[in-house]
Amino acid sequence: METGHHTLNDLFAQLGLGSDDTAIEDFLGRHHLQGEEKLARAEFWSDSQRKFLRDAIIEDSDWCEVVDELDALLRH
Repeated sequence: METGHHTLNDLFAQLGLGSDDTAIEDFLGRHHLQGEEKLARAEFWSDSQRKFLRDAIIEDSDWCEVVDELDALLRH
């Protein structure tokens, strides 16, 4: 298991997405979560991305804080 503080850029890279600030802003502009929709159940993730996000929360891994941040950003 990796240790340390992960950034939003790190998370996007881990998910295999463009991880520079412009790519992240573009992603956040195109994708949103509604109401009680769970982050890991959103239709825009691949199966492996979905599993990573779900496991990060369930296992309370060192990724969970930045996954929570992503969840919040997708709700604005």
